[in-house]
Amino acid sequence: MPKAAPLRRKSFFINERDLRLAKQVLGVDSDAEAVRLSLREIAHMKELWRFMDRTRASLPAGSFERR
Repeated sequence: MPKAAPLRRKSFFINERDLRLAKQVLGVDSDAEAVRLSLREIAHMKELWRFMDRTRASLPAGSFERR
């Protein structure tokens, strides 16, 4: 099991509406957890876009079926 990264205390301003929406979408109750999960998801999306860019030319058009 991977060791959890240490947490650091940060102070910043954030739009309350965006934070409420993030908490709702992510299904969490705390502001801190919403921020942590949002940052993690951004990093995962970057990895996904890199993968898509690398494999774009190697996958034939129509090779995935829609459900």
